[in-house]
Amino acid sequence: MSLIVTLVVLLAALLHAGWNVLVKSSNDKLMGISAMVYGHIPYALLALLFVPLPDSAAWPWIIGSVLAHTGYQITLYQAYQLGDLSQVYPLARGVAPLLVALASVFLIGETLTWHELLAVLLIGGGLVMLALLRSRDGHIDSRVGLLSLATGVFIATYSTMDGIGARLAQTAVGYYALASLVNPLVWSVYLHFRRPGLVRVLFTNHLSFTLRAGAASYSAYAMVVWAFTQAPLALVTALRETSILFAMLLGLVFLKEKIGPRRLLAAAIIFSGVILLRLG
Repeated sequence: MSLIVTLVVLLAALLHAGWNVLVKSSNDKLMGISAMVYGHIPYALLALLFVPLPDSAAWPWIIGSVLAHTGYQITLYQAYQLGDLSQVYPLARGVAPLLVALASVFLIGETLTWHELLAVLLIGGGLVMLALLRSRDGHIDSRVGLLSLATGVFIATYSTMDGIGARLAQTAVGYYALASLVNPLVWSVYLHFRRPGLVRVLFTNHLSFTLRAGAASYSAYAMVVWAFTQAPLALVTALRETSILFAMLLGLVFLKEKIGPRRLLAAAIIFSGVILLRLG
């Protein structure tokens, strides 16, 4: 993976951690995630002024990705209702690179060297280790664990689909822009039954929050989708999940969440995977 791609993905990781902290710090988690979904719209429309629409071969992958994103958003919302950021985030993100590595090798035919595979295992294993540490009250809620794992499966699913789709689209930015316009349509169906009227509130009373959440989230994943076209999916996904290192710092500063020596050890394992990825 080139230095440029590495730096782009690390920047995406920082932005991704930022919007997760925004959602978690919000008293209304459903509003926070919905702000991210609808906050993509203006940036996607702006992007499509400068890039072409994706090739039609990518459209089925866009639909599949949107459905997986919707599942991810629902399970993430439910997990954040029950667990704290430092438990939900690493488990959800930790299983994703491991699953994407399997999918990219056996379904797409990508190859990984031994040091790349070890780097993916270190990053994913460090994230899972973080999640398995006890939460602040000294207990691990099994419901939080299951929802976090389900979130991770959805992440791996849409990451794999977007990696394939972006390559077929012949425009990574156009691919994600179109997906970002379809996603709110599907999410609106969920909100119609869950909380009617929330969309209007987002664009009136909480417009600033919606635009900030959308900017961070849209920029972060647009960078990742571009990186999917430049490097193996497993490596991009693994490096992206180092956002947990940024999330830990943001959670410590803004949410007053404790880290502790064991979490620092897990963070060191993750960081060693990043170093191995670059040295390789």
